[in-house]
Amino acid sequence: MASLLKVDTLTGVTTAGSISVTGEGNSTTTNLQQGLAKVWSSYSGSGTTFRDSFNCASATDNGTGDYTNSFISNMNNDDYSISVGIRLDSGANPAYNSRSVELKTFATGSIRYVGQVGGGSASDYDHTCPQIHGDLA
Repeated sequence: MASLLKVDTLTGVTTAGSISVTGEGNSTTTNLQQGLAKVWSSYSGSGTTFRDSFNCASATDNGTGDYTNSFISNMNNDDYSISVGIRLDSGANPAYNSRSVELKTFATGSIRYVGQVGGGSASDYDHTCPQIHGDLA
């Protein structure tokens, strides 16, 4: 028989913000606090208005393809992990352009990165989607 549990707040017994759940295969546990993205956003590279976001205060356009995302709640340190997805919908052969992201500055309250195309030249993208995992301050 399936059960439905509805709560507004979960609190760990040993540490309030740390809750472990049994993972796949029923043999390991996963910590919910450690497994959640602490910052994520989706916005157009030709502007800095978020389509959607979590824990993002603002996005700053520093120049072609060069952006800074500022966080509402700071990270504990600058040793967090970031992944950035970028997509170009327009321009010459958008499906065939190689894309990369140069991570410029890690700070506890922001991340700066540059979206690049081809041989490393900066480019604005139609979709820019950073995700950050780590510990909040």
